[in-house]
Amino acid sequence: MRYSLRQLEVFLACAHYENVSRAAVSLNMSQSAASTALKEFEQQFELRLFERTGKRLRLNELGRQLWPRAEELLERARELERTLAAHQDLGRLKIGATLTIGNYLAAGVMALYMEEQPGARVELEVANTAAIAERVLNFELDLGLIEGELNHPDLEMIPWRDDELVVFCAPQHALAGRKRLSDKDLCGATWIVREPGSGTRQTFERALAGLLPQLHIRLELQHTEAIKRAVEAGLGISCLSRVSLSDALKRGSLVELPVPQRDFSREFYFALHRQKYRSAGIERWLELCRQAP
Repeated sequence: MRYSLRQLEVFLACAHYENVSRAAVSLNMSQSAASTALKEFEQQFELRLFERTGKRLRLNELGRQLWPRAEELLERARELERTLAAHQDLGRLKIGATLTIGNYLAAGVMALYMEEQPGARVELEVANTAAIAERVLNFELDLGLIEGELNHPDLEMIPWRDDELVVFCAPQHALAGRKRLSDKDLCGATWIVREPGSGTRQTFERALAGLLPQLHIRLELQHTEAIKRAVEAGLGISCLSRVSLSDALKRGSLVELPVPQRDFSREFYFALHRQKYRSAGIERWLELCRQAP
């Protein structure tokens, strides 16, 4: 074999950080050692993988083609190492989840996974759909659990479970108790909504297509709990996943507002890079998600 796994690690770190110094730090190497490893890797095959501008490295077309294949090869090598060291331990997972899923669903799956594998490590990153998708595409996450609809040639979107958004208000709000809201009611209300880039905002805008220019949006907030508190305080009405509202609706601190003429249904998805090697840990995580109530 004319290359080493260490050379692949240096290549991938340079692709990620676009700088040899930062790549070396991430791999606990000296800058000169990292630079030598990358230079030897390219020279062995008489090719260039980066465009160099000063200290900045940017993948060229050949480098971009090699990137996912190198990621897959290294992941297979790491899994073999974990298997040899831990006797089939499923190992470390880096999971990304959108806010609704991360706050209300992912923790239960994580508990089941870690109960099965006491030595396993799971890192959970919670962000909006756009941010999670970007990190999956950059191989920074093993998989994403998202609530938005995405179409990217490098992403495999696997349907997971059904969900729906619910329009709601505080019990003392003027609209509380109405049997249904008309489009005129929706346009006359003051709204508190999720930020652009979130899956919830995407579904909200799709459901209210044709009304968006007429809506009075008072606040855009990144966190569902902050939105719920603002609605409870009487600042307006909102629209969030039923998963995030079930306890508040049962307690009566928030009230559902029926809008039967609008479709608020959606799906949650698994998002995986098409070139990502699916380790035993990833496959088991997917199984547990599908089994979760």
